[in-house]
Amino acid sequence: MTWNVAEAKERLSEVVDRALIEGPQTITRGKDAVVVVSAAMYAELTGWKMDFKQYLKSGPSLEGVDLERDKSPMRDVEL
Repeated sequence: MTWNVAEAKERLSEVVDRALIEGPQTITRGKDAVVVVSAAMYAELTGWKMDFKQYLKSGPSLEGVDLERDKSPMRDVEL
């Protein structure tokens, strides 16, 4: 769908919803135009991939998890 900039300002939430559900939304201002797309579509179009650090940071929080190492020997060792 194509929107003029004034209409898009008034109905920004709808523009975003339609971009997520229907696909790209064009916003025009005179001869200039921009396109609003979902983040998933942008990533697909640009070939962007999450790096390993971003992947780890996007996981569940480890807050409250006891990460202290158990210092007891794991097995008896004869020397």
